Amino acid sequence: MANNSGRSGRMRVRLKTAKGRKISSTRWLTRQLNDPYVAAAQKDGYRSRAAYKIIEMDDRHTFFQRGDCVIDLGSAPGSWAQVAAKRVGAKGFVAAIDIEPMQPIAGVDFLELDFLDDAAPQAVQEIAGRRPDFIMSDMAAPLTGHRQTDHLRTMTLAEAAAWFAFDALKSGGGFCAKVFQGGTSKNLLDTLKNRFETVRHMKPKASRKESVELYVIALGFRGQVDE
Repeated sequence: MANNSGRSGRMRVRLKTAKGRKISSTRWLTRQLNDPYVAAAQKDGYRSRAAYKIIEMDDRHTFFQRGDCVIDLGSAPGSWAQVAAKRVGAKGFVAAIDIEPMQPIAGVDFLELDFLDDAAPQAVQEIAGRRPDFIMSDMAAPLTGHRQTDHLRTMTLAEAAAWFAFDALKSGGGFCAKVFQGGTSKNLLDTLKNRFETVRHMKPKASRKESVELYVIALGFRGQVDE
């Protein structure tokens, strides 16, 4: 492993490709070692750099209030749930669900289940115990490398999260979900605009520049709407 100082003056780590390690793995490790958000997450006690995405979005749009009930879809490893639990406080509550296991977090109840399972929406609502003030989804399908396929698969999850929000949210509540560049499909975007006061897209600074991820944010839920 060699250290090189970058233009900013910050010491940059460069890895040599070890025997038996793929070049792609070496590139990933190098990127992780030089990522300021990875370093910050380790310092601040967050489980992943994704914490800073929801922090920035909440700082700008005010998702969380003390005492709120929040549902986190696709929560593992738990950085978004960590942020939400901290910001809603001891009188608030976070219900989280993921197909992957997640280590316990104070103030968070976790359900290990595929959100696309027919039983999942009702199960996570039962954990929440009341209509949530905010529903957030960082769900994404495993990447295939084919941009259009990845976009469609992630949009399926975003749409599932949105329709769950339409059924579960309390009046005035909010919703945030990952989509891919190209934005939210027109049909879903029109539906969100019909059900929320404001709808916008945002790419947080913590999203890597090369990433095609984007987030749709919908605030001021109007409640149930007749189709």
